[in-house]
Amino acid sequence: QVHLVESGGGLVQAGGSLRLSCAASGRIFSISAMGWYRQAPGKQRERVAINTNGGSTNYADSVKGRFTISRDNAKNTVYLQMNSLKPEDTAVYYCYCNALMVTGSNDYWGQGTQVTVSS
Repeated sequence: QVHLVESGGGLVQAGGSLRLSCAASGRIFSISAMGWYRQAPGKQRERVAINTNGGSTNYADSVKGRFTISRDNAKNTVYLQMNSLKPEDTAVYYCYCNALMVTGSNDYWGQGTQVTVSS
């Protein structure tokens, strides 16, 4: 089992910044992708940003130019730097990874961290 522990959420005013962190632990052979999703009240979960092995990075159109995803592979950690935050960024943010363990490759999710942006 892979455990993902997120931190860094909170309350911020519009235009402010937050940095989310997520560390993966467990008997992991390798991680092929790590990223962030979010879910606002009454809406479906959506992908915010994802980074795959080889350096490929994809962002949701709504966050391009404002959010930056980065990884520390040695620490199995992914970060999300969020700048110029808007009230519509308010959501629970979930860390995601696809990890290879002895039992095979699976998707794993963190417990979620609340990000609230006030206007």
